[in-house]
Amino acid sequence: MNMEPSAGKQKLVVLSGAGVSAESGLRTFRDADGLWENHRIEDVATPQAFARNPALVLEFYNQRRRQLGTVQPNAAHRLIAGLEAFYDVQVITQNVDDLHERAGSSRVLHLHGELTRARSTRNPDHVLYIGYADLTPGQLCPQGGQLRPHIVWFGEQVPAMDEATGHCASADLMLIIGTSLQVYPAAGLVHCLPPGLPLYVIDPRPGGLLPRENLTFLKTTATAGMEQLYALLTAGQQATFP
Repeated sequence: MNMEPSAGKQKLVVLSGAGVSAESGLRTFRDADGLWENHRIEDVATPQAFARNPALVLEFYNQRRRQLGTVQPNAAHRLIAGLEAFYDVQVITQNVDDLHERAGSSRVLHLHGELTRARSTRNPDHVLYIGYADLTPGQLCPQGGQLRPHIVWFGEQVPAMDEATGHCASADLMLIIGTSLQVYPAAGLVHCLPPGLPLYVIDPRPGGLLPRENLTFLKTTATAGMEQLYALLTAGQQATFP
């Protein structure tokens, strides 16, 4: 659910990645051997893969969707949602799960699509919520097009990038959590921030972020880092609710 920004609050933009959802039990995007759940990316996450073997691709995402239905938001998700009492929080996530929403975040922009939605191969504007249900070959939209996962595959444009860029350009402060900033174009969002803007990064491993003014790096897990950062960002702040 989208909500209008709250008057008088600073705008906090949160860019989240797989490291946040990993603590809920969802595996990160690729394993060390370069495979994604024992599949090559080229076989399950490209338009060409879907054209070549739609049944395989649909079942791959069915398995991801089933797994998503068995896990819960973790403390990092909940603490990010809790910051809405103090800030105008806009989450921009590289994740395709719905854990931010289930934790209570009201403004979430998914850069790479959403597992819980499907769209038509004939009419890309026809997007529908399917929750954790399976998609099967022959499952069609009203115009007769096969339904596919509402996921941005490799080789496809990222439709939400313009909106994400606008949010970053208008931020008062930004948090980057659970992402190594290796995946473009999402990794380029940091370059859209106003000069000198306070930037907080939570990640156990140093990523691709260059040193910059007003940078606070918390080299730890998503949950541990959010506990520290929540205390820092809310100290002396007055909570307000819609």
